[in-house]
Amino acid sequence: MSSESTEVWTGWYRDRRGAEAIVITADGRRIATRIRGVEYTGGAGFAALRAAEESGGLPLAGCVLEWDLPLPVVVDGTPQQAGLSCLLALGEALSDGSPERVDLQLTLHCGGAAYESGLAGGDFDQALDRILRQLPPGASFGRRLLEAA
Repeated sequence: MSSESTEVWTGWYRDRRGAEAIVITADGRRIATRIRGVEYTGGAGFAALRAAEESGGLPLAGCVLEWDLPLPVVVDGTPQQAGLSCLLALGEALSDGSPERVDLQLTLHCGGAAYESGLAGGDFDQALDRILRQLPPGASFGRRLLEAA
């Protein structure tokens, strides 16, 4: 994904107050979402979403985010359609506002099989690498989702 394009993924936000549909936008370097009227943005990591300074500047905590996105897989030079299901659980806020824990679970649905990352802390690239190691030799993802800032 180039920095000139913006992708939009839909998903759900849940916390003690309930659930709501969300839209996540990604331009290759930054991600953003709006939750209960507050804009959250972050660099190339979903676990680093923070409110805008005028809204307190605190990171997300005490919630779960779920979303799906397309992620083609290339096997033997042939692209295959695949989808990535993402589940990010952020623990309750510590005294500095950061979540006490960050658990990221990715599941790739490709070719009738599901490949899971297991819990990966909050590192999206590490979770994707765990999935990639389960794919057939020579397989690769058809694109990058986020670039390092």
